[in-house]
Amino acid sequence: MCGIIGVTGGDGVLAVLLDGLGRLEYRGYDSAGLVLQPGGPAPADGRGPSLWRTRAATGTRSLDTLRKLAEQAPPDPVAGIGHTRWATHGHPTELNAHPHVDCFGSVAVVHNGIIENHRELADRLRASGHRFTSDTDTEVVAHLVEEAMAAGSGLADAVRAALGQVRGAFALAVLTAAEPGVLVCARRVSPLVVGQTEDGAGLVASDVPALVGRTRRLWVLDDDQLAVLRPGTLAVSTLAGEAVTPRPLQVDWDLEHAQRGGFDDFMSKEMHEQPRAVADTLLGRLGEDGATVLDEVRIAEDDLRRADKVFVVACGSSYHAAMVAKYAIERWARLPAEIDIASEFRYRDPVLDGRTLVVGVSQSGETVDTLQALRQARAMGSTVLVVSNVVDSSMAREADGVLYTRAGPEIGVAATKTHLAQIVALELLALHLGRLRGTLAPAEGAAVQRALAGVPELVDRALRRDEAVAAVADRLAAAEDFFFLGRHVGYPVAMEGALKLKEISYLRAEAYQAGELKHGPIALIEPGTVVVAVATRTPLWEKLMSNVAEVRSRGATVVLVANDGDTQTAREADAVLWVPATEPLLAPVVDVVPLQQLAYHLARAHGRDVDRPRNLAKTVTVE
Repeated sequence: MCGIIGVTGGDGVLAVLLDGLGRLEYRGYDSAGLVLQPGGPAPADGRGPSLWRTRAATGTRSLDTLRKLAEQAPPDPVAGIGHTRWATHGHPTELNAHPHVDCFGSVAVVHNGIIENHRELADRLRASGHRFTSDTDTEVVAHLVEEAMAAGSGLADAVRAALGQVRGAFALAVLTAAEPGVLVCARRVSPLVVGQTEDGAGLVASDVPALVGRTRRLWVLDDDQLAVLRPGTLAVSTLAGEAVTPRPLQVDWDLEHAQRGGFDDFMSKEMHEQPRAVADTLLGRLGEDGATVLDEVRIAEDDLRRADKVFVVACGSSYHAAMVAKYAIERWARLPAEIDIASEFRYRDPVLDGRTLVVGVSQSGETVDTLQALRQARAMGSTVLVVSNVVDSSMAREADGVLYTRAGPEIGVAATKTHLAQIVALELLALHLGRLRGTLAPAEGAAVQRALAGVPELVDRALRRDEAVAAVADRLAAAEDFFFLGRHVGYPVAMEGALKLKEISYLRAEAYQAGELKHGPIALIEPGTVVVAVATRTPLWEKLMSNVAEVRSRGATVVLVANDGDTQTAREADAVLWVPATEPLLAPVVDVVPLQQLAYHLARAHGRDVDRPRNLAKTVTVE
């Protein structure tokens, strides 16, 4: 969830960039940088004078450092681009901070997204003499543009030629010193907005807050569109060069509202970002015929192949994602998998050795209990893999390998998009282990892969039922006792649903494996109790429905999560939360969405601050 800002023309180019970057701080970042374009005619060699660039990588202090560095900027630049980076490829260092430049420092690029084939492009470019200075995927774009311009293309055509060679997602802005005042930007998947001010300045940003208050003349670029901005002019075309009319964007928000994307709070915004978070986590990692592409993990395939047991350690929502992973690892990789609460792991004297793979799951990569558990595992000779959303976190630095989720920063304390991204990353790991060990039938692997590729769309479809979920929440607003039930992979979903309700509404909510009802919990069921059961068509559906009948007969109000069109399940419910169906082991990614929404609407009904639940912190750094 990096931030882009660019400007050409008008007064105060540097001030616009720094102000825009400040307005994008809420997205989270670990480094920041900018490039300024000097004025004057381009020299005869066509390259122009070197662009002025400065960058800083000091985490959340990067912008403060950048502002100090910008005091040395040249006067009266005609254009510029700026960036706040949330690391994906390469550690959060100054060398990896954007903007990135070509070999001569005359082409500069800022980029959000992921270039899937950056390694093969970089290898070709190095072979032809290009010099790389970063570990990022983005830098290849600067060199591709340089190459095209050296062959005689202008900047716009050079960007087209470069993007014709890349695979993946991108929102980018490009300057060259050879064309003063020209700013070229383009997008695929990652969002990008362009605008013009009354005095003719051209603007581009990855998010509306960077431009709010500067102009109401805004347009949205659609996928595979390219815009050329000059002072006073805007031209938009497809990447193939066909002129198009951009879609106007009407913005009536203030800055605070704009930072939330028009949503009332960050939690609802981040729930709606879940299809993108899942898609980005899958991007470039699904090969052909069921293959997985997890080269970045860094652990040798032989080391993964020889593992004879897997431990997954985590806390909170990450623990619930780990519980889903147990089913996938055991099914596809045929490895025994143990799931541990990280805070208990060290104190039970676990049996570990050099053939044990220990996976630590943490949104921040700083959760102290999980970090300490992984340290013990390494001390006992185990291979340690981390699943985290933050590049270069403490856990990532100490592990043998890392599988990053790509959910982007999550501002709300309650995990939503990071939870879904964790499940998907762990499912990828399970597929990878199954392929390496030869335990996953090729046909099943290919079927699961196809289903995974379709999950982002299913999550989006589930999110669109928000009004229906809100209506169910209205009916339950007076309830005080909630029980969540599930079986098989539905049980971790039930646990996550109960946790969300407790976290943000402060209502009493407990989750149980439905088969445990008769062993005590059923004594608590009475009229007025709400039972929410995950009743999608995963294994043990029939047994779950028998448990549902037991609580109905004792007067409970029954809410069921059910697959679209499943009238047989719906007949047993007082209210239904509908979700699209998918492969059973992937169902938790979709099934948890209406439970997030239910918790959200109940919390709002009780007047809670969903972004800042009491007594909770985003990252737990004490035992």
